[in-house]
Order: sequence, then structure tokens, then C-alpha cells
Amino acid sequence: MRHAIQADQPAATEHEVRTLIALIDELITVVMEENMELAKGLPASRSKQLDDKNRLAGLFEQRVAECARRTASLNVRDRVLREQLMEHILNLRLAMDENLMRLRAAIEASNRRIDAIMQAIREQIASASPYGASGRRTARATSCGTNLRA
Repeated sequence: MRHAIQADQPAATEHEVRTLIALIDELITVVMEENMELAKGLPASRSKQLDDKNRLAGLFEQRVAECARRTASLNVRDRVLREQLMEHILNLRLAMDENLMRLRAAIEASNRRIDAIMQAIREQIASASPYGASGRRTARATSCGTNLRA
């Protein structure tokens, strides 16, 4: 994004910059809500914020891509507004870094749960089978007949 802020481009309007800041703030809010949910130990796939986060991230990526193609500009002449924009972008980055860390932890926890379930299934199957690892019978055959006469 650094190369998008150049003096030869027309400056972004105050409205464009404030709109972008509002988008960033909305994305930060959604990401922080997701981070709180993930901190409670909820699986990542159950995150209520996932759709909103994806939608907002798509809009943000689109804006960044427009700047990279130079069809839009983040060249902000107002120093205070430029500093606000940079501060919000930094806050977004920090929230996204935490989000990435929490998502990785949630994925690892899900993998551990899956491994534990699969191990329990394997043990249950192994204890119910009359055959051992060598393929030989380890338990006596049992009869399932009845004593009824026709």
C-alpha cells in the first residue's frame, strides 16, 4: 500500500478517507468480537462473525487493490486525517494478528478433538473385534443360537 501514497496522485477526499476509516473500524469490531469468541474456546467454524468478517475484509481488499492499480488514492493531504488513517490501519493489523493466532489455536484444538474421537473409535472397534493385529482370533467364538424347536 506504500506505493499508492504518492504525490503525483490526486489526494483522496476527506469523505473517502473517513469512509475507509469507518470500514476499518467496522472490520476491527467484528474481528475483536470473533477474538473474544475464540478466546472462550469456541471452534472457529462456529464463529458468528465469519460472514461479516469475510464481507468487510473483501471490501477492504478491494479498496487496497484499487490503490495498487492507482484507480483510487490514499494520498491524504490533511496530516491529522492521514495519521488517523495510519493509526486505524495499525489497529486493524494488531487485531488481525491476534485473530490469526486465535484461529490457529482453535484449529489445533479442533484437530486434537478429532484425534481423541478417532482414537476412541479405534479402541472401541479393537475391543469388539475377535481378531488381533495378526489377523488371528483372540477371543472364543460365541454362539448366537437359540433353544427353540420348530
